[in-house]
Amino acid sequence: MTPMPHHPPLKAVTLTHVRYQKGDQLGHFLAWVSLVPVFISLGGFVSHFIFRRELQGMFFAIGLLISQFVNEIIKTSVQQARPETCALLEMCDSHGWPSSHSQYMFFFAVYLTLVTYKRFGVLGRNQMAVVVLLVWPLAILTMYSRVYLGYHTVAQVFAGASLGAVLGGLWFWVVNHVLRSYFPAIEESAFGRFLYVKDTSHIPNVLKFEYENARAARKHVSYKRAD
Repeated sequence: MTPMPHHPPLKAVTLTHVRYQKGDQLGHFLAWVSLVPVFISLGGFVSHFIFRRELQGMFFAIGLLISQFVNEIIKTSVQQARPETCALLEMCDSHGWPSSHSQYMFFFAVYLTLVTYKRFGVLGRNQMAVVVLLVWPLAILTMYSRVYLGYHTVAQVFAGASLGAVLGGLWFWVVNHVLRSYFPAIEESAFGRFLYVKDTSHIPNVLKFEYENARAARKHVSYKRAD
């Protein structure tokens, strides 16, 4: 009998590969919750670049990438194992401290809270309820989902959340106290002019500004579409 050829073990792409116990409705819900970072990255920041091209949003995304890079460095250095349930999830070949999902969501929540409070974007202070009632509960649910589904221990998600919150606040300070002074130069650069990159951090109410200018542009022939 011819022996079967040896094949190396298969590994899944874990970006959207989330498992939960069959029949567990809460687990099913939390599995979707744990994908929120993917939705934010692919749906939120990609669409933001396509339709708005705000420097504040671009540097927000860059900060999240830096945060995840820091997370990978720490995981590789510490090499703390995931909980025993990693065998069922086929995740034992990756490290668990700190949780990257928790780190991502708490970075996102802290930075968005500060941007909203400082009115450096589309949301103003009067929309802070959106952040408090939507973003922060999602961040906490994401952290809980990673423990419930067996991907992390409680210590690992709290470590990720803490690191994300610190990095989010630190990056906000760097962007708005160091890098923001370079925003006009980026706008006027060949890169900025080619991609229509802009900064509206100096405008108190961006939605009102865009609304009024869009209405005013209807009265000027030069702004009207050729078709």
